[in-house]
Amino acid sequence: MGPPEGGLRNMADGLVTEAVERARAVAPDIQVGHVVVTGEPLTVLEAQSRAAELVVVGSRGMGGFVGLLVGSTAVHLAAHGRCPVLVVREQPHADGPIVLGVDGSAAGQKAVDFAFAEAALRNAPLVALHTWTTWNAPMPAPQDPSEPYANPPGALAEEEERLLAEALAGRQERHPGVVVEHRVVHGGTREALIEASRSAQLLVVGARGRGGFAGLLLGSVSQALLHHAHCPVAVVRGTTERH
Repeated sequence: MGPPEGGLRNMADGLVTEAVERARAVAPDIQVGHVVVTGEPLTVLEAQSRAAELVVVGSRGMGGFVGLLVGSTAVHLAAHGRCPVLVVREQPHADGPIVLGVDGSAAGQKAVDFAFAEAALRNAPLVALHTWTTWNAPMPAPQDPSEPYANPPGALAEEEERLLAEALAGRQERHPGVVVEHRVVHGGTREALIEASRSAQLLVVGARGRGGFAGLLLGSVSQALLHHAHCPVAVVRGTTERH
């Protein structure tokens, strides 16, 4: 660790002191504490997440390789953290909306709650975005059993709009001051959310979607956003546990 006036410990103390000063300058009314912990970052931060409301990390750390768009710490925490994880990417649009990716899954409900709470805290509008294609949209049964099992023109779009409305049900009443835009897009989820992130101050998604495989802790869409979104990304796991 080196002598008292130098070494790794001294460098770590300096980094934390600088971070505390920056935080207090940005938000002087917020109580800021600090601690230097000896240990492997992934293990320490995952343990801290068990009692946290939110863990915030940068997209890359000091050990980042050239060309690596997001660090292993960010990806690991998004998959294994016990609370929402915010990965800060690029400069957000301060006046932009909060964009929420809605997949309609039960696991995604905590992401919906998180996005509404953040929109209320930031006094920001909320864009609830849901995407669909003819390959991933559910096929509703015909009203008349004698009819062929097919959808009339426009039926799938109506079904997806209904799914989005049901996923958001009850939140508007709890957060009456939040202005919500329902946006249903026919197309790829990654592309639509990455494009929406260009003008957003925050992008909120669940860790897994309707197509998630059992045992897969972080879905492909969430990973793609961690790498390519144009604003900070909050990944909210459906199994969030706080003490």
